[in-house]
Amino acid sequence: MDIIRQERHGVSFYACTHPAWAGTAHGFSTRLGGVSPAPWGSMNLGANRGDAPANVEENFRRFCAAVGTDPDALVKNHQVHSGLVRSVGRADVMDSPAAPGVFDADGLVTDEPGVCLTIFSGDCIPILLYDPKARVIAAAHAGWRGTASRIAARAVEAMVLDYGCDPGDILAAIGPGIGPCCFETHADVPDGLRAGLGAEAEPFIHPLPGGEKFTVDLKGANARWLERAGVAPEHIALCPACTACQLDLFWSHRVQGNRRGSMAAMIQLV
Repeated sequence: MDIIRQERHGVSFYACTHPAWAGTAHGFSTRLGGVSPAPWGSMNLGANRGDAPANVEENFRRFCAAVGTDPDALVKNHQVHSGLVRSVGRADVMDSPAAPGVFDADGLVTDEPGVCLTIFSGDCIPILLYDPKARVIAAAHAGWRGTASRIAARAVEAMVLDYGCDPGDILAAIGPGIGPCCFETHADVPDGLRAGLGAEAEPFIHPLPGGEKFTVDLKGANARWLERAGVAPEHIALCPACTACQLDLFWSHRVQGNRRGSMAAMIQLV
């Protein structure tokens, strides 16, 4: 399964085109196709970045029209770089597409059609999950702390425990995020991954000369967490795009700091 860059109604985004995903509307945004001025130009979907709420709302309406989701059915979280996963439903839908999320969580799960799970990134790894048999979806935001806290596996576990999913049926899409080409860290990140994955973390950690810094493959580590939770490797699609490499297409917190917009990833049962 591949995650393919697409364009619809002038909006550029990534999505899985495999027929197995046909029961969902979903997508990973880029920075292209919106109405926000610099420094948020142009598809800023972050409600807390300083952009005008009217711009954020219009951007959501454009992005949702492109991917086929409902901008008036968004459920958002307040991301805290954790392993917290929350089951949500229609009662959690935002009053406005421009409203920020209010409850602390880095993963969202639902089996209710008409609920659009929405998470945000600006280098962190966005993950969308779908069980086409049980008709359950999830979205997770995995920064390095969330990756170390096994947020991807916890989202799968919530699908299994709360909704009766079989991990072998779950499809996963790991979207655009910072790659090992650009994610240079001190020892705290490798140590965090090793604390969770043990020796299985080593393929995703690459020491740099001098031994004090490392490059880390967060996408690969999250794929490994999904496999440990029972997701079949052939059911995991991984987007190779690096947000720090392609500033014409994405925002990067690592490169640009706080004067930037935010990308979003969303999924909704059709």
